[in-house]
Formats: sequence, structure tokens, C-alpha cells
Amino acid sequence: MELEEILNRAVRLGARYADVRYQRYEYELITIENQELRSYESRSLTGVGIRVITSGVGFASTSILTDKGMEAALRRAIKASKTMEGGIALAPIEAVEAEERLKVKMDPLEEPPEEKVSLAMDANKAAWVSDEIRNAVTMLSISRDLRIYVSTEGGRVTVETTLVGLGHESVARVEGVMERVWHGESLCSGYEFLKQRDWGSFTEELSHLALEAAASKTPPPGTYPVVVDPNVVGLLLHEAFGHASEGDIVHSGDSVLRGRVGERVASSLVTIVDEGVVEGGYYHPYDDEGVKKGRTIIVEKGILKGYLHDRTSAQRLEGEPTGNGRAQDYESSPIVRQTNYYMEPGDHTLEELLEDIELGVYVRGVGGRGGQVETGMGTFTFSVGPSKMIRRGELAETVRGVIISGFILETLKTIDAVGRDLKIRTSVFGGCGKMGQRVRVGYGGSHVRVRRMTVGGR
Repeated sequence: MELEEILNRAVRLGARYADVRYQRYEYELITIENQELRSYESRSLTGVGIRVITSGVGFASTSILTDKGMEAALRRAIKASKTMEGGIALAPIEAVEAEERLKVKMDPLEEPPEEKVSLAMDANKAAWVSDEIRNAVTMLSISRDLRIYVSTEGGRVTVETTLVGLGHESVARVEGVMERVWHGESLCSGYEFLKQRDWGSFTEELSHLALEAAASKTPPPGTYPVVVDPNVVGLLLHEAFGHASEGDIVHSGDSVLRGRVGERVASSLVTIVDEGVVEGGYYHPYDDEGVKKGRTIIVEKGILKGYLHDRTSAQRLEGEPTGNGRAQDYESSPIVRQTNYYMEPGDHTLEELLEDIELGVYVRGVGGRGGQVETGMGTFTFSVGPSKMIRRGELAETVRGVIISGFILETLKTIDAVGRDLKIRTSVFGGCGKMGQRVRVGYGGSHVRVRRMTVGGR
């Protein structure tokens, strides 16, 4: 059954609106542990999700792509919608027809399996730089996501994204102290990204960092001036500020940013953007409601300008859809999600950020272990990677087990310098979780200097 025919049948069954999302997803994961191939996973899924509005909204999905299978899914969606009262209203959009496919030079799914295993194996072998390295795991992963969206409003959008990456974890034990360091590098690209990179040097550096961390001490707890690297800046913005700027969370009242549009929420040096296509980030030119994802300014020179929206939250908050209606897969309904969320660069070098700090901490993200946030309060706590003390304007000894915490608005307001070295990254190994759904995102920024941040050690 053609996707448009599902729409026609939906209208005949009483729908005043319907959209259909087709998805074909392919994924590979190679895992090498201690110079042995542990697993080679390959999976795929294909299906359609159908959303209809009658008296309410209904949604159903199926992987049975026959006339009978899709007809059954449509009738389930219609039935569900008629049991709902006062269903969602969608903000109006201009329906578009578009086709966007990420261009790749070398199809990673067509490369010989033995070639991919060999690349990951060589990277793993290079990590064994010392007898004090006790474990080393290397993963190579590939995903391809094709989505087609059609609606009764006349929209038809096709997006195909290919993502590849290599990740590694080294575990070191030095004088009875064990530290593990994980890091991955991914890019929306073909296999050429994996072929062109020196992954042996990459895993060697992670092993040396694990050894250095295991031999170091934790930082003295306290409040310090800190310089934060782009990885941590991106993580802080995404988790502690980005989720609070999502329209559905704002509407629910669980956001520290609710009712603050037009207010100062950060230093005048801070401009925060969510963008669909940006170098280093996740390729996302259109969302799962057929809305073009351009450049959305959330904060401009410290002033909150607006929120991220899907069509539902835009209607509820009297805003404009921003192309942030995203679904994990064809089995899920779109909700408000970030795409590539980052802080715009400034004009300082790293040396300039460090030079007038008498005693502080240089906070780094490689090897970080995540943390937790409270969007309603605007609080955060993160376990970051092995970092450095700053003494008299210079990087000094390494410290491990570093934990940072605070209130995100206070933190953003005390930024007094922003670096010029913008870096945005994404990951094929995970994604952002919300309401039981996980999607790929990009995040980043430049080095920034924060005048006051609470730092502790575990």
C-alpha cells in the first residue's frame, strides 16, 4: 500500500488529519575486547507509524507492510482517536515536499566485514601501552536511518542519515587504584571517516589518560574559577539547559525557564542555538512532522528568546514550530527533542582563559560518566573526566574523580570569557533519553571560563 493511500483511507474513515511515517533502520556494532572479537551484531527494522486526529488523537504502528497489515494499524489508530476527548491541536505549518540524503563516499554497510573487524582490532591492540592496562574494549558502529513522512496537508519529506564511529574504553590499575576512561568519536559520514583517522593513536591516548588518572589524586573540594572544555560545555547545555527549553517541559511547568522569555538568563557573552545541519553534529534537516529544522536561537547575548517546539507545544504556548518534533522510531510518536544544541564561539584562546586564574580547575569531558539534572530547579551534578588543576595561570597536575555541580542559570551568568574553538559532536553509540524514547543529537561549544563553580571529588 502506498503511503498516500493510507492517508486517503484515513480520511474516508473520519480522520480530519493524518500523517504516516515510514522508517528503514540498519545498524552494525563490532566489539573487540582484549584483542579478541567478542561480537559482531547486525540488525534492521522497517515499519510505519500512523497518527490520526478525529475527536482525539490516535497512533498505531506496524512492521507488517502488507495492505492487510497497514489497514489493521490504521483502524487501530482511528479507534484509539475516537476514544479520546479534546485531543491535541497542531500549530499550522506550510506543507513541503523535500528529499535530503547525507552524501557519503564509501557506503559503510557495503564494506567487507573482515575489513571493519581488522580496523577495530588494530585500534584495540594499540591500547596496550603498559602492563598496568588491565582491560581494553573497542567498538565500531554504523547506523543508517531512512525516514519518509507524508500527511493529509500535502507534506512529503524524505531524510536519510548515515552515522559511523569508533569508541574505546581503557581500564588502568596503578598501585591499587583503578580508573576507566571511555571516549568515542562519531560523524555523519561514510566509511571514509573511519579509514582516514589514526585510531591507534586515539586508543593509545585514552590508555595514557587512564594511567595518568589512576596515578593522580582527587581535587580539594571547594568553589573555584574553572575553565570548561567544549565536551562539558555541550553536555551542560544539553542536559541542564536544553531540556528546560523544550516546549512540552515548559508547558508542564517543570522548567526553570517557564515564563522567562525576554529575561536575562546568562552572561551577555552567551548565545545558544539549536540547529538541524551543522559541522560535526547529527544530520537532521527535517523533523518527524515534516517541519524544516533550521537555526533556532534560544538565548541571544544572554536573553532568553524562546523555546523549542513540535507542532503540539507550539500550539499550546502560542509559538512557532521549530522543527523539533522527533520520534525514536516508527513505533513512537513525535515529542519535543533537541537536535544540535550548542553555544556560539567567542574570541579567546585557551591560554587567555587560563592566564589570570591563580587557583582553579580545568574541567575536561573525555572519560566523563554522566550525571543528573532537575529541569524544574535548574540544578545539575556531573561526573566529568580526568581534569587539571590551574595554578598561576598554567595547567598543573591531573586530578581524577572530578564532580561539578550548581545552578545552571547562575553558572551561565558567571561566564566571563568564551573561546573561539567551537566543537560540535554526536555519537553513534547512544543518544538522548526522554519519555522512554532515545534519539541521536549533537551538542557542543567552545572553551568557556566560569568564575564560580562547585567542584568535588569522589
